[in-house]
Amino acid sequence: MSNLQTCTLLTTLFFKKKKKKKKITMSKTTELVFVPTPGMGHVVSTVELAKLILRTNHIISISIFILNIPNHSPKINAYVDSQSRDNPYPTRLTFVTLPPVSNSPDPSTTPTHFSSLIHLHKPLVKQAVEDRVRTGFPKPVGFVVDMFCSEMADIANEMHVPTYIYFTSGASFLNLMFYSQSLADDGRNIDVAMEFNKQEFSAVVPGFRNPVTSKVIPALLQDQKGCELLLNLARKFREMKGILVNTYTELQSFGIQALMNGEVPPVYPVGPILELGEKRGGGTDTRDESVIQWLDGQPMSSVVFLCFGSRGTFDEEQVKEIANGLEKSGHRFLWALRKPPPPGGLGVSSDNKPFLEALPEGFIDRTGGRGKIIGWASQVEVLAHPAVGGFISHCGWNSTLESLWFGVPIATWPMDAEQQLNAFELVKEIELAVEIRMDYKRDLKTGKGTILVTAEEVENGVKTLMDMEPMEGKIGGRVKKMSDQGKKALQEGGSSSIFLRRFIQHVLTSAVLPLE
Repeated sequence: MSNLQTCTLLTTLFFKKKKKKKKITMSKTTELVFVPTPGMGHVVSTVELAKLILRTNHIISISIFILNIPNHSPKINAYVDSQSRDNPYPTRLTFVTLPPVSNSPDPSTTPTHFSSLIHLHKPLVKQAVEDRVRTGFPKPVGFVVDMFCSEMADIANEMHVPTYIYFTSGASFLNLMFYSQSLADDGRNIDVAMEFNKQEFSAVVPGFRNPVTSKVIPALLQDQKGCELLLNLARKFREMKGILVNTYTELQSFGIQALMNGEVPPVYPVGPILELGEKRGGGTDTRDESVIQWLDGQPMSSVVFLCFGSRGTFDEEQVKEIANGLEKSGHRFLWALRKPPPPGGLGVSSDNKPFLEALPEGFIDRTGGRGKIIGWASQVEVLAHPAVGGFISHCGWNSTLESLWFGVPIATWPMDAEQQLNAFELVKEIELAVEIRMDYKRDLKTGKGTILVTAEEVENGVKTLMDMEPMEGKIGGRVKKMSDQGKKALQEGGSSSIFLRRFIQHVLTSAVLPLE
C-alpha cells in the first residue's frame, strides 16, 4: 500500500463515524490553555504547535503557562522573554510564567521527583487561570497539556472543559505506553518493569511490525518507579478528549493505524512540529559563524555531524573510542563534544566548552584538516547546511524529525528516555537509519553507559552512513523522500493539516452553544 493510500485510509478511519452536528453558533470564549513540561524541548515544541494553530485559525487565542522548575527556569525564561518580544500574535498568544513552588523537593534525577514538582504546580495553574478570568480574560474552552502534565486535566474537569494531550514523542512510544498499561491492568498481576527486564523478553506490540525486545525497551519502563509513572500517565491519557502527536502519517503509518482502533481517544498526528528559525532557544542570534564558515569550506554532503542532545555526554574512555573510530573512518566530521556534568548534576553539562582533554594524544593535529570539535552549535543550522551528509544522533524525537526534515540520514546511538525505541523504529521498522547501536543505555543513577561502543563500531557506522548513495529504494533515497513528505504533510490539504483542522473543529464545537 502506498503512503498516499495509507494516509487516505487513516483519514477515512478517523472520520467515518462522525455524526451530523446540530446547527451551532460561536461562543466568544475561544481561548485554549497550554501547559508544557518545563524542559526546553517540550516548551519549544509546544510554542511551535501553538503558533501553527494560530496560523490555521483566527478565532482561537492561546495562553501558555510556564511552570517554574529549579535548574530549568533560567534558560526557559530567556526563551519565553524572546518569544514575548518577537510575538507574531501579540493579541492572541500570551505567556504566563508561574511563581516558584514552595517546599520544592531536593534536586534529583528520579522520575518521582519530577512528577512531584508537576503536582505541586497544579494549584498555581488553577489559581492563575481563575485570576485571569476574574480580571476579564475569557474562560478557557479547553486545555492542551504536555504528556507529563496530564494531571492538569483535573483543573479542566472542574471548569467543565475538555483536555487534550500534546504527545511530543512519536506514535510508537505512545503505542508502547498503552501496551504496557494494558499488560499491567489485564488482571494477571504482571510486574511490567520486571517483565521488561527479562533478557528473553520479546513481544508483538501493536503498532510494530517486528517483535520488541528488552534491549530496546526504554530504561524508564525497566525501572520500578519510572514504569509506574508511565503507566499512570497512560491511564490518564485514556480519559482525554484527544491526543495530538508530533508525527505524520507518512512517517509512522503503521503505528498511527494501530492507535485508530477505537480503544483510545482520537489521535491527531499534526507534525512535524519544529522550530526552524535562526533565533532559537534564547532570544539572541545563536548562529555560530566559526562553525558555519568551517562547513562552508567543506564539499557537499561530506561531513558527518555528531551530536547527542543536551544530556549527551560521555566519559573519557568512551570519548577515546569515538575519536579513534572517527580517525580511522577517514571522513570529515563536526563533533559536539561536551564535558559530563559534575557529580550530583542533572545530567546536563555545566558549560558548552569542548571536552578536549579526553581526546587521544595528537588527535587534533592528525585530524585538524578534516574535523572540527565544538562544545555546542545550533543543530538545525548544522543539519540544514549542504556540507552535512550524515548525523550520528541520540535519536531524540525532535532531533529525528529535524534530521528527516533536512533529508540527512541518521546513524543511531540512543542514550536515554525513549531513544532506544526510536532507534529500533528507524533501523528495523521504517529503514530510515543505519545502526551504530540500538541498545546503548545510560544508567539512570550513575549516568554512565551500560556498554562501551568500540572504535571499530564507530568506524563502521560512519563509513556505512557516509558511503550511502541517495538512490531510490536505498536508505538515502528513502530519507530524501520522507523529507518531502514531511513538508507536504503540513501544507494545505496535507495529512497533518487535515488532522489539525479536525482538532480545531473539535475545540470550536466544544466552545459553542446549540441553538434552541
